[in-house]
Amino acid sequence: MKRKLIGFCLTLVILAVSFAANVAEIPEKKRIHQHLEATEFPICSDHGNEKFCTHLPLVQIDTSGQEIPGRGYWENGETHYTTSSDGSDRIGVRITVTDHKDRRNHTDDEPELESSAIIHVRGHSSRHFDKASYKIKLVTSEGKNNLQSVMGMPAHSDWVLHGPFLDKTLLRNYLFYNLAGEMMDYAPNVRFCEVMINGSYEGVYVMTESIDAGEDGARLPLSVSRKDETYTGYLLRLDRRDAEDINNFTEYSLRMDSTLGVNIVFPGEQNLTETLKKEITSDFSDFEKSIYSYDFDDSDLGYEKLIDVDSFVDYLLINELSCNYDAGSLSTYIYKLPDNKFRMCVWDFNNSCDNYQEAATSEYEFRLNDGLWYWMLLKDKYFSQRIVDRYYELRKSYFSDEYLDSYIDDVIAYLGDAVDRNYERWGYSFESNSGLLIPSSRNLHSYEESVEQLREFLHKRTSFMDRNIGSLNQYSAQSKIKKYVENAN
Repeated sequence: MKRKLIGFCLTLVILAVSFAANVAEIPEKKRIHQHLEATEFPICSDHGNEKFCTHLPLVQIDTSGQEIPGRGYWENGETHYTTSSDGSDRIGVRITVTDHKDRRNHTDDEPELESSAIIHVRGHSSRHFDKASYKIKLVTSEGKNNLQSVMGMPAHSDWVLHGPFLDKTLLRNYLFYNLAGEMMDYAPNVRFCEVMINGSYEGVYVMTESIDAGEDGARLPLSVSRKDETYTGYLLRLDRRDAEDINNFTEYSLRMDSTLGVNIVFPGEQNLTETLKKEITSDFSDFEKSIYSYDFDDSDLGYEKLIDVDSFVDYLLINELSCNYDAGSLSTYIYKLPDNKFRMCVWDFNNSCDNYQEAATSEYEFRLNDGLWYWMLLKDKYFSQRIVDRYYELRKSYFSDEYLDSYIDDVIAYLGDAVDRNYERWGYSFESNSGLLIPSSRNLHSYEESVEQLREFLHKRTSFMDRNIGSLNQYSAQSKIKKYVENAN
């Protein structure tokens, strides 16, 4: 018995030392994580349950009785979207944000932010969900952009109010945006909040920065002069085909699904002249041609001078960790900064970690290696080995099981009774006949089950990646890439 006790104690010491070593390798925090910064306040003692009281920021939207347009519905086998009474796809509303730093928040408190706004339901499949997500533009009474700091995030006019419904944990976007924000140059900032629309409680939401250019350090440091027809950089989105899509070489090379297209996000419609559009199209095509050329791995003529390699590596790794396989096809953002290098930006982890409606996602495979630009980038030994090395670096910090488990636990503890309020509103989504995942056996029936599914998926995923990340080097093996480099030698 004594030997067993000594052995047990030694095991605890080894685990503690191992955990401490992992924690020690986590870099100094450069990003604000709401749950770590927030001050805890006790439930107010001067009122009972008759008064709404929350420790989270409180967003209230007044539509003056109008329905917010943009919800999806089926008619004659096709998807359509609701409109306002005058046929518009968006409406004007009044929005307030109450975010006290010294006490809890109530519906009748003086708000920190009050503004007019333009709003509509956003998303694709999520437009059919009972709990909607919204795109919000803050505007002045004259209809101009109203740049405001929201919940401590840098001032801007464009915001996304994400309503986790398919993601029963409420955690996915908050977790992975914040991980990406630590790893990469930029990822959207996020804050949990609770939302009231016309006085009706709508649950826990995640206020999110839209990916765009900004001023005074907000978002991406891009600028444009319509008058001079010049720009310092640009932002593109790969998504479902749109009338404004630009021509691109990946489509021409048949490496892109024919249902997808590339659209210019910045400069926006107001500043995008035909000349600028042609210049950006040509510049982006030059970048893609360099990747698909025989000189793709040449130090002078190839991709290395055109991309921030670490950005492309980290983008692949965080999307592979989470099995977020919309990346590289839907909601895929790439931007070019004034240093003339392209970088990737993460977006939308709602379906990650086996949360796709249509089919289960295996945690025992890689997929991004065969998609988009990675199909060529991985043919370079330097790039494929950089992915392997970076993965093992991250396993000592943000990808460690200890860090991920602790992060999930800490966020749940921070959300506290807001989770209960959310599922008082949306708890029916756990019922057997209300599940959105196919087959029905994939649907989970409690918040606790949902969190455990996320945690177990990540454990299985990191275990698989530990054993197999080195296999990505096969794509740069001489036997596989000979035909791509033989003409260059």
